[in-house]
Formats: sequence, C-alpha cells, structure tokens
Amino acid sequence: MDTTADVHPVDEVPPARQLAAFGLQHVLAMYAGAVAVPLIVGGAMKLSAADLAYLITADLLVCGIATLIQCVGFWRFGVRLPVMQGCTFAAVSPMVLIGTTQGGLPAIYGSVIVAGLAIMLLAPLFGRLLRFFPPLVTGTVILIIGLSLLPVAGDWAAGGAGAKDFGEPRNLALAGFVLAVVLGVQRFAPPFLSRIAVLLGIAVGLAVAVPWGFTDFDGVGQADWLGVSTPFHFGAPEFRGSAIVSMLVVALVSMTETTGDLIAVGELTGRPVAPRPLADGLRADGLSTVLGGVFNTFPYTAYAQNVGLVGMTRVRSRWVVAAAGGILVLLGLLPKLGAVVAAVPAPVLGGAGLVMFGTVAASGLRTLARVDFRGNDNLTVVAVSVAVGLLPVGVPTVYEGFPDWFRTVMNSGISAGCLTAIVLNLLFNHLPGKGGSAGVAAGSAVPAEPGGLPVGGGQ
Repeated sequence: MDTTADVHPVDEVPPARQLAAFGLQHVLAMYAGAVAVPLIVGGAMKLSAADLAYLITADLLVCGIATLIQCVGFWRFGVRLPVMQGCTFAAVSPMVLIGTTQGGLPAIYGSVIVAGLAIMLLAPLFGRLLRFFPPLVTGTVILIIGLSLLPVAGDWAAGGAGAKDFGEPRNLALAGFVLAVVLGVQRFAPPFLSRIAVLLGIAVGLAVAVPWGFTDFDGVGQADWLGVSTPFHFGAPEFRGSAIVSMLVVALVSMTETTGDLIAVGELTGRPVAPRPLADGLRADGLSTVLGGVFNTFPYTAYAQNVGLVGMTRVRSRWVVAAAGGILVLLGLLPKLGAVVAAVPAPVLGGAGLVMFGTVAASGLRTLARVDFRGNDNLTVVAVSVAVGLLPVGVPTVYEGFPDWFRTVMNSGISAGCLTAIVLNLLFNHLPGKGGSAGVAAGSAVPAEPGGLPVGGGQ
C-alpha cells in the first residue's frame, strides 16, 4: 500500500541527486551573508589573513551543524522545518565594540556563550507569545523581511558593497542576465529544473563571468585542503558584565527575528508553527550560539534569504536544507572547497537574490490578503509597521545619536517592524475601543478565519 500521500511535503526525502542540487542552491543563496559577519568583525579587529580564514571556516562548520540541529532536530531542539542557520548581523556592531575596546575575541566569545544560554532559557516564553502573531502581524513581518533584504541584493548586483567597480554597468548587466536565466528556467524548463532555477542561474552566470574577468580564484590556491576548528582557539572565554549585557540585547533581537522567519517558513510550507515547535526552534538557536562561542564563531539565527528560496522553488522538504547543512560542514572542514564557492561574483548572487528576496515580500502580501481591512484600523497597523521597519534600511544612520542598546534593537528593520506590528495590533485590536470607533476589539468588525480566529488581531 502506498503511504507517500500520508507524508507531509516538509518530511519528504527527495532522491539523492535532487537533495544535492537543492542543497547546494541553498548554500549559494546564503554563503555571502554567512561569511560577511566574520569578515566584518575580524577586519575591524585587524586580524591576520590566517586568523580571518580560520574565522570563516569555523563559521561555515557551525553554520552546518546549526542547520542540521534546526532541520533534523533532537529531543526539544529544532523546529524541524527547512530553515538555514547563519550568523546574525544584529550582533556585528556590539561584537566590534566588544572586540576593539573590551578584551578582544575572548570577551566576545564569553558574551556569546552567555547569550546562547539565555536564549535557551527564554525559548519557552517566546513560544507562548505566538498568540500575538495573527496574520495581520505575520504578514506585515514577512513583508518587512523581504523588503529589508532587497537592498542586499541591490548591493550584490552592483558589485558588492565596497567594491572598486561598484555600480558599473557591466555588473548590473551580469546581474540582469542571471535574473533573466532564473526566470527563463522557472517558466520554460521541466519541473525538476525549474526548482533549481537559482542554482542554474548562478552556474550560467559564473560560466559567463569567468571569461569576462569577474572572478578571482587566487584564494583557492592559497586555501588549505583541510582545516578543523578547535574549541577556544583564540583563548579561554572572558565574561565581562558590559559585554554580556549588550549581547543579551542582541539575543532578544535575534529571537524576535527568528520568530518572524520561522512563522514565514511555516506559512510557505503549509505547516504553521505552533508554540512548542517555535520554542524548540529558538532553543536550537541558543544551542547553536553556545557552540559558536565555543568553536570561535558568533551568534546564530534563521536566515531570511533562504525563506525566499523555499517560497520560490516550492521545495518544502526539510531534508533538502539538512543536505545544505551537510555541505556547509564539508566547506568548514575543507577550506579549499569553501574558497571555490567564495569565488562566485557578487553580481551573480545579486541577480538571483532579487528573485528570492522579492518572493519573501510577495509571500507577506499573500498572508495580508487574508486580513480584513474594512471598517477597522488594520491598514494603519501595516502602514506604520512597514515604515518603522524600513526606516533603518533606507537611512542606516537614522539612529546614530541614540544609545547602543537602542540602536541594536532599532537598526534591525525586522525586529523594529515586528515589535511595532505587535504593539499596534494590541493597541488597535485588543484594547477596549473608543466610543464610536470601528470596534475591532469588540470583535464585530473582524470576520473569523476557517479555524475560528479573528483575522485582524485574534489570539
């Protein structure tokens, strides 16, 4: 008797050939972001080239382990959805400050370990907060995630932030070519090939980039064949109060972002995230962050760029992303292989990123289409939340004069927009309504979803 119909698409295991192709596609989608954090932090601390290479290989190794924990799961660790893990950008500024003024890498790793333990302890609490994420809030957060990622794709398409030829027409032409290949494959190729449209677009773009001088393979020759990250390579961790406090703020921001990403993946895969799996996913984040502090890397979170890839390809298997985690482990153990992947030019990634990140934003709009906007203030909730979320994206220095803890929270458009959406939803849809108002809080203006929850602000 055939029982495959009983298996949810999230739990399906594709053939090995497809697993490898789909997994590599996820790795290429997140690789640039994954190595950016160690490059930025190590560069700010003026580490040697050898130490920078060590940070990158350690990061890739723990990225892979963290992804396997999140996708495969064990006991109460892992959301068991197709979620890629990588270093959070929310920690970059605090870590640079800690590393340059408060004790170097050992002080960073001490604060990272404490933050990871705090995330594990707080995970059940965040799981209970899921009732504050109705479709009005989740759709808004997913929309903000997609829109806040688009400038990253734009930087890649223009040549990569800081590149000498940034904005050159040839960079944008290459990105446009890759975008055209991805769209063409997705539209006209057979089903399997259309699902690896991003991978094919990157491969064709790389093939075109090599003869036109976009690539630099010098790093491949210089990289070692084998590299193993050992615990506390840069010294025993130091636990400094000020460093720990700033990293705890980062932990709260990271948990907020991860909550939004896990909800988005649940929406895209047809397996909505319940409180317990959400807590398990956050607990996996905490464990991965502790491992990061031990194995010479940084705090970990779910990567939003891969959420877009899940939505675009409609490949919902968590085992595909687990395969990507296995590839990352190999890249972390084989630095020369990692250097080959790193040689993919930024414009090639930019062309693919435009599709993936736009897909995340479009998924948010699809969720918001289920929300009733008649006779209530839901439109205001979306409008203000998106505005607050995109403010630091459009004007990165807008909060320059504020304290470090405030900037850590608000400079992340995702966490700023998410917090705004939650607060405004409570304000307009849950507090007692004013006389003569739309009366959303009373429940009369918000129709119920098939599951019985109010669409606008139900609990």
